[in-house]
Amino acid sequence: MIETLIQPFQYPFMQNAFLIALIVAPPCALLSCFLVLKGWALMGDAVSHAVLPGIVLAYMTGLPLLLGAFVAGLGSSLLTGFLADNSRLKRDTVMGVVFSAMFALGIVLNTAFPSSVHLDHILFGNMLGVGQWDLITAATVAIPVTLILALKWRDLMLHAFDAAQAQVSGLPTKLLHYGLLAILALTIVATLSSVGLVLAVGLLIAPGAIAFLLTRSFGAMLITATLACLFAMLAGVWASFHLNSAPAPTIILILTGLFLLAFLRRSLIQRAA
Repeated sequence: MIETLIQPFQYPFMQNAFLIALIVAPPCALLSCFLVLKGWALMGDAVSHAVLPGIVLAYMTGLPLLLGAFVAGLGSSLLTGFLADNSRLKRDTVMGVVFSAMFALGIVLNTAFPSSVHLDHILFGNMLGVGQWDLITAATVAIPVTLILALKWRDLMLHAFDAAQAQVSGLPTKLLHYGLLAILALTIVATLSSVGLVLAVGLLIAPGAIAFLLTRSFGAMLITATLACLFAMLAGVWASFHLNSAPAPTIILILTGLFLLAFLRRSLIQRAA
């Protein structure tokens, strides 16, 4: 029994997978709470797809891939906001047009200009292939993001609940708005080498949704989301070793299971009341 538990930790590639899980879980979990609170769940999905052309263009020009991903993700978010504010279209409609176009552009560029960067690794991640540089890059992004969200959560919470009240209170609402978009793009960059673009949306929505169903205060929601995300990522990496499955989708399935359990618990409590 004990040998089964510790066996995955004996291999360097598994150790790196566990480390990247520990690094990216806190910022994803904290950010997911704000995305759920603001109703920005689809924004995380959209931005995760929109970074693809930035990655391809960065490779073509010899720039860091993560820089290209960040610029593309943030630029797409800003463009969506501009078009939504200056047209009769709703934000979700503009989002669908802009981000689907960006994702399609990335696929076309990747086909027209083949690179050594495998598209599957970009889309679905490669936790078992994480190296020292990936760990350093993820930590460089994840640590500041986690600190900002942990220190400014009250300001961001007020802005998420009522932007008008936040402005009356003297908070820099524009800075909070665009700062949160920048943090979203940075967090997706941090998860790029681990879970990839497609599955990143699971980490950016599920922890917050689980915590929302289980807690009554936002402070408790932040803690619960972080614990749920850490558990799912570590358990997913461990289970994938014994199941001979890919870690990223295993993690998402565990998060989905936790969400269903939280939903069932909430339903039972409501019926009992």
